[in-house]
Amino acid sequence: MSINIFSKDYTQKVFLWDGVPKMETQKRDTILYYTPAKGESSSKTAAVIICPGGSYHHLGMPHEGFASARWFSEHGIAAFVLRYRVAYNCHHYPDQLEDIQMAIVYIREHAEEFNIDKSKVGAIGYSAGGHLVTMAGEFASTHNELTKLGIKTSESVRPDFVMPIYPVVTMQDDISHKWSRRSLLGHKWSAPDAEKGWRPWNFWGHAYSQSLKDEFSMELNVPDDMPPTFILACEDDPVVIYENSVRLDKALAEKNIPHIFVTYPKGGHGFGMKENSYIMKETHWNDKDLLPWLVDIHVVTSF
Repeated sequence: MSINIFSKDYTQKVFLWDGVPKMETQKRDTILYYTPAKGESSSKTAAVIICPGGSYHHLGMPHEGFASARWFSEHGIAAFVLRYRVAYNCHHYPDQLEDIQMAIVYIREHAEEFNIDKSKVGAIGYSAGGHLVTMAGEFASTHNELTKLGIKTSESVRPDFVMPIYPVVTMQDDISHKWSRRSLLGHKWSAPDAEKGWRPWNFWGHAYSQSLKDEFSMELNVPDDMPPTFILACEDDPVVIYENSVRLDKALAEKNIPHIFVTYPKGGHGFGMKENSYIMKETHWNDKDLLPWLVDIHVVTSF
């Protein structure tokens, strides 16, 4: 795997599929951007994979990706922004899950090089990226896509903690984010259970079987070993209905999974860690809510 060095927003660029048999054509669409933890430390640091949102169609790299990387770096956590494959470039499931699982394994395999504690590799995701990091936590034991690709590794594909922020959660018809669902699950020729056909309520003409919607509804698939989870959402979210996060919170509680659900009445959607966004100016949720949680689960030792 080749590494390109030097940029304003990151120090290394890793092409995750470079040199992987049968995956060479995926090289340009899957990139991991590394920003090291700031400050000198004799001990190994935690690492976070950052998955921007964009309806599984495109990616909000600046405000959700690199802005988040700067914040984590400043707080002593190595940051890796993942440019995962999306529908804009004709990618649907399982490509996105392959990408985040490969990122997790790559970081653990190179933990010594990055001075990272491989038992503290987490993932934060925004909107559709929130669905992706939740899926990485839920599907680690049941959907190991790297094994299917013939990739042999002794490292786990399970993240140690996950942070879905204003996440897409469900694929059920009542509150699902339809664009994300369509981008993830694809069309009849890419999703075995997809049905193609015009519907009055489904202008794009893509319907999905109930079993397929259930499989990718995160509130229905929480395992007993789900990683500790931090959820944040705003009640006035105009893009992904707030109830998505409510359902995930309830599902985690029913399984007694250590988690926290932070809510705000106002803030909308898509703010990431962009400093001039309304909710960041009003709350600085990353400092006020996220950082104490990271301390509580021993990812960082102090403020």
